[in-house]
Amino acid sequence: MIKTKILPVIYATIWISLSEFFRNEFLFKSIWLDHFSHLGLTFPSEPINGAVWGVWSLLLAVSIFFLSNHLKWIQTFLFSWFVGFVLMWVVTWNLGVLPLAILLYAIPLSIFETYIATLIVFKTK
Repeated sequence: MIKTKILPVIYATIWISLSEFFRNEFLFKSIWLDHFSHLGLTFPSEPINGAVWGVWSLLLAVSIFFLSNHLKWIQTFLFSWFVGFVLMWVVTWNLGVLPLAILLYAIPLSIFETYIATLIVFKTK
């Protein structure tokens, strides 16, 4: 059970967390800071925010694992990307805090992130 159910989720969670951290701390941090500053807001970067992103990564990995038990690989990958990212962008756009220019880079990187996470789950379960 541990090898076929827990490890795939743990490995995918680690990948998603590292990918998110790299993207948002090294590639896009200045974009987020500038955007929030122009909105008169402070970008949330306290440790609790990082912890919540860790929970988000775990939930996405669990979702990928669950879907992998019911769908084919490509369906799991595409539906996971839609649920994990597209819906998040719609919400952040609706709240007025999404810098739309970021999507030019975030879309391909999020596709890659979800692709690898789905591959991890399928290969390790």
